[in-house]
Amino acid sequence: MGAAAAVDELLDIASPLPACGDLSRAFHREWPVRLGDTDGDERLRLDAVARYLQDIGCDHLLAVEEGDLHPGWIVRRTVIDVLAPIGFGDRVHLRRWPSALSNRWCNMRIQVRSEDGGLIETEMFLVHVDIEAGRPARMSDRFMAPMLATTTEHRLRWRAALRESTGVDADTWSFPLRVADVDRYGHVNNAVHWAAVEEALARFPDAQRAPYRVILEHAGPVMAGDDVQIRAWRDATGLCVQLEVDGGARTLARIESAAGTGPGESSC
Repeated sequence: MGAAAAVDELLDIASPLPACGDLSRAFHREWPVRLGDTDGDERLRLDAVARYLQDIGCDHLLAVEEGDLHPGWIVRRTVIDVLAPIGFGDRVHLRRWPSALSNRWCNMRIQVRSEDGGLIETEMFLVHVDIEAGRPARMSDRFMAPMLATTTEHRLRWRAALRESTGVDADTWSFPLRVADVDRYGHVNNAVHWAAVEEALARFPDAQRAPYRVILEHAGPVMAGDDVQIRAWRDATGLCVQLEVDGGARTLARIESAAGTGPGESSC
């Protein structure tokens, strides 16, 4: 098995994810789990969780100083730990806070806790971008001030947790894109990549027995009109998923037990 892009050292993501020093200071939103958020077993789907994370992020920008000056963000990685499942009709409380940052990107932690005892812990690596220039951009001092005051890691650097794999024996099938999957910039929305993970989990249902962790990283954009393929296979410790365009991986994902030791021991 080869790797299309060499990665000298893969990031070992902490388990459990870092806690908030004072959860009362985290940005808070709440809403019910609606029918469109759940599957046939009334389970809150992963793509719905991804939309929740996007929605609270937009609300958070409206509530912080100079948030309106920072409208552009790209998701590089999302970690979702499903510790206790959440179902239809439950009410969820989302709390969002920074766990690490540099002046152009940050790790944002979002806890999703339901009133019926469900718990999902998440973390997103977000890159602030200049929308017009299309490249990472420095956050303003006023915007960063609250994050700097509540975090101790101020030199966050990007390091991949997953690597592309080729030459493995995998299930492969088409993932047709819809008009509704594409945003104003022609990119396929992050939550749609999570819908592809749900497609893989439907073929390997035992991979989502709670507690479990899903790591998803974007290696490149998926654009309107792309012919997208899903490749999924098992290794010794989990389920690997790749979204591919023209034979190259654009999205990498891994599903494993939340009690596992992390992706550094895996091939994907």
